Amino acid sequence: MTLSPLFWTYVKVVLLVATVPAIVGFVIVLAERRIMGFMQARLGPNRVGPQGVLQGLADLVKLVTKEDITPAKAEKAVHFLAPVLAVIPALTALAVIPFGPPVRIGKNMIPLWVADINIGLLFLLAITSIGVYGIILGGWSSNNKYSLLGGLRSAAQLVSYEVPMGLALVSVLLMSRSLSLVEIVRRQEATHLWFFFPGMIAFFIYFVAGVAETNRNPFDLPEAESELVSGFNTEYSGVKFAFFFLGEYTAMIIISCVAVTVFFGGWLQPFPHVKALQFLGLVPGAVWFLLKVGGFIFAYIWFRSTFPRYRFDQLMALGWKWLIPISLANILVVAFAILLFPGRTTGLVWLSWAFSGVFVVMYLLAKLRQKLAKRDRLAAVPQTVES
Repeated sequence: MTLSPLFWTYVKVVLLVATVPAIVGFVIVLAERRIMGFMQARLGPNRVGPQGVLQGLADLVKLVTKEDITPAKAEKAVHFLAPVLAVIPALTALAVIPFGPPVRIGKNMIPLWVADINIGLLFLLAITSIGVYGIILGGWSSNNKYSLLGGLRSAAQLVSYEVPMGLALVSVLLMSRSLSLVEIVRRQEATHLWFFFPGMIAFFIYFVAGVAETNRNPFDLPEAESELVSGFNTEYSGVKFAFFFLGEYTAMIIISCVAVTVFFGGWLQPFPHVKALQFLGLVPGAVWFLLKVGGFIFAYIWFRSTFPRYRFDQLMALGWKWLIPISLANILVVAFAILLFPGRTTGLVWLSWAFSGVFVVMYLLAKLRQKLAKRDRLAAVPQTVES
């Protein structure tokens, strides 16, 4: 029986809207709390259900049944719509993410994405930038000084880090000659080269900017508990707070999915042209995609567990003084490499070797600086004289 493509589109939309909140609530949050507990030498949630696996359900029940309080002098309409504006664009952006190659169900070939549009990356940048306005409006509408400061910080981060994120993706466009996420994966498959290798600097800039765009450590200035009580969401509780929570974690998933798609081959297995690793092709493409995304989610958790929060001036300096100039220089290098070499693959290979050399030199310089700093500290310690 052959079903219409529109039917499968509706099925995929329902699955995305239903499964992503469940994954956020029951998998990512539990994994984050348990991994953070391990990294910080504590237990984490372990009371609700076997080994704490039902903690997400308990949190959901708590948030749904909690009293919803709106400040008396708040802008009530905007205060109500801000959480919705934070979560709806995040769920909408998942529509253009290719989770795997097309699969056969009966007589139907079903692509594992809702829509493959030829401006997929532009659509993602546009729709995800709308979600940040939910945080800004939520902080402004609460009629609370701490919330307003959190909203202002969020606006500054939006302006500062949208630019390097977009510029980092420009180098991928130069290498793939396409804005379609599906086509970018297929170009990586055709060249037998993940764009991470010729785009190491672009990936670094993109991921740092992505962490800042999702307001996660060490860039969680809009909700700095030690400074702003809870920042932009101080006056939110219950379901409204849950919407902000869901929007933040969905944004994490989107940043991770885009990083996997444009830099790490999407659903492609690692090194498919290496004969010794041919057995990896037995793993379905969708599984490879989810494993890669899981690695990025783990990186988010790792950052939260270990990195201290940046000061606000450091946050601005990193974006404007470092990331934007480096991303512009990276675009020039990638463009010249593609122009100078007649074959696209040859230019990308040369870029891979060049950037690998740059990172090796940077690592060696960092180790040298560390040793010199240790030597200076030891020299500054006064020598004790035995009597």
